[in-house]
Amino acid sequence: MQGTIDGFSYGLVTPLVAYFMACLGGALGLRCTTRSMLVSHSWRPGWLALGSAAIGSGIWTMHFVAMMGFTVRGTPIHYDKAMTFASLAVAIVMVGVGIFIVGYKGARGTALFTGGTITGLGIASMHYLGMASMSLDGKLEYSTVTVGISVAIAMGAATAALWAAGQVRGFLWSVGASLVMGLAVSGMHYTGMAALSVHLHGTAEPATGESPAALLAPLLIGPLAFLLLAGVVVMFDPLMVMGKPTVAPVEQKPGIPAHTHVRHSAHRLRFRPRRTVEHRGSRTPQNR
Repeated sequence: MQGTIDGFSYGLVTPLVAYFMACLGGALGLRCTTRSMLVSHSWRPGWLALGSAAIGSGIWTMHFVAMMGFTVRGTPIHYDKAMTFASLAVAIVMVGVGIFIVGYKGARGTALFTGGTITGLGIASMHYLGMASMSLDGKLEYSTVTVGISVAIAMGAATAALWAAGQVRGFLWSVGASLVMGLAVSGMHYTGMAALSVHLHGTAEPATGESPAALLAPLLIGPLAFLLLAGVVVMFDPLMVMGKPTVAPVEQKPGIPAHTHVRHSAHRLRFRPRRTVEHRGSRTPQNR
């Protein structure tokens, strides 16, 4: 028996909140990636790791907030907690691999393509692993073509976002990129949901696992607390808004003399021979 799927049981509330979470995680992650390109190599891994965790947490939270509005008529839906949080780990790790590639190799050419592909596959893997954590009285079936389209959307969105992060054009540029990334991630999610169909067994056996209400608390307390902390770190960094490194003047660099001292020395060397010539020319024959 074919089950009736409703992905908007709460109306537009869950899609809008999910989109906001995707934008928030994307904005923080892209700013951290941009910041990593403006600092020394010793600080770069920390900023890239923070960006990876922000993007991974954002898209994971987006997925399960959207799933709060997902229902199948005729059967309750439960979630396996271990697999649910495994999808968070997969998202952070795979997104991190792509971000580290771009952070060290640059957002261009082969590095951008490789990083965007891995990051996009991480987003798609998180989505379908999260879907696999569902337990209900039925069987989930997917349309292969639609699944392929959703994966392509994720890869394209990740590549475009990483390219935008590598441009280092200031805060507003990253905000615009995060809005596009949030739209693409949400589009990937609902495209993947459109590929889903449920065939109910009709056995009326109770499903095992955690209910959506039981997962709501860790969803909000855990990743949202981390995103808030990451937001505070980003906001209080003095270079995050400008998006440009502060280059110290030559006079302030150790081991390099000031320009004024160099010009003064050149001035003395230039006029010393001229005094000597004038002195010799002023001597008269009587004084010889």
